[in-house]
Amino acid sequence: MKAIYDYNLTELTEAFLSLNEKKFRAMQVFDWLYVKFAKDFKEMTNLNKDLQAKLQESFVIDFLKVKKKQVAKDGTTKYLFELMDGHLIETVLMRMEYGNSVCVTSQVGCNMGCSFCASGLLKKQRNLTSGEMVAQIMHVQFDLLEERERVSHVVVMGTGEPFDNYEEVTKFIQTINEPKGLAIGARHITVSTCGLCDKIEAYGDLGLQANLAISLHAPNDEIRNQLMPINKKYPMDTLRQSIKRYSEKTNRRITFEYILLKDVNDSLICARQLAHYVKGLNAYVNLIPYNSVDEHGYQSASKETIEAFYNELARLKVRATIRREHGADIDGACGQLRAKFQR
Repeated sequence: MKAIYDYNLTELTEAFLSLNEKKFRAMQVFDWLYVKFAKDFKEMTNLNKDLQAKLQESFVIDFLKVKKKQVAKDGTTKYLFELMDGHLIETVLMRMEYGNSVCVTSQVGCNMGCSFCASGLLKKQRNLTSGEMVAQIMHVQFDLLEERERVSHVVVMGTGEPFDNYEEVTKFIQTINEPKGLAIGARHITVSTCGLCDKIEAYGDLGLQANLAISLHAPNDEIRNQLMPINKKYPMDTLRQSIKRYSEKTNRRITFEYILLKDVNDSLICARQLAHYVKGLNAYVNLIPYNSVDEHGYQSASKETIEAFYNELARLKVRATIRREHGADIDGACGQLRAKFQR
């Protein structure tokens, strides 16, 4: 049984031809899936019963099982899903002023080993398929239909390194961006990477208008080597060159994500080094208060330190924001996803 969400419109059309069905039938089914939000082929009333039965035998639609669902005080909702092979993943719905944003997981576990992040506590078990990422969006959308609302924004910032699953992640972005389907605007989609330079440059060649965020979290190689092992393969100068080439190809602004850790990367000297690094790039800095992870021992910088860091960046003419956290009380905030389930 194949997950139908794994098929983009072109692939679905080819699959229908292989079933000796007309091309227009694929478009009808695509419309039922992503515009009418059908969960069952029997709902597709403009398909004859024989075709419905054929599709029922070949494909599955709603294959995620909800193992747990938590709602935070601020309305953030965290889903613990079970995949068809029994692996667990987490997905987060964030209620924003500008719409409903879904944080999508791209891998079961993560091999990047960032020393402050809960997601890497489970080593990578496997990549998710594009359909398993689409299914996360669809399941949240099914819930939002009860409120007559839509998923408006998507961030690929859940468990996993998206560019370590490059082919499936880019296919996922193209699927949810398809104008004849979900039609989530490219500029409402953000993919985050810890800095796989070869994939950053390849991503620039694709011509997608989706946003790119870089998990930087340090102003120099010495600190970044301690926090993020990927820096030993792609040091900050190499990363900066790839970012610059990406920006030149796409004319898109980059977001640098920077978690502020007490007595690690939160000094005014660090702010000045960060400003020097960012200078000349089409980018801004998103400062993130740290959400504690029991196993790691880091602490968040104080509110006063975060404000001072922000003010120093502003003084040095660096565009910056301080992220408002969502779902920290249910371990649904940045760096807290770990797909744990206790019966």
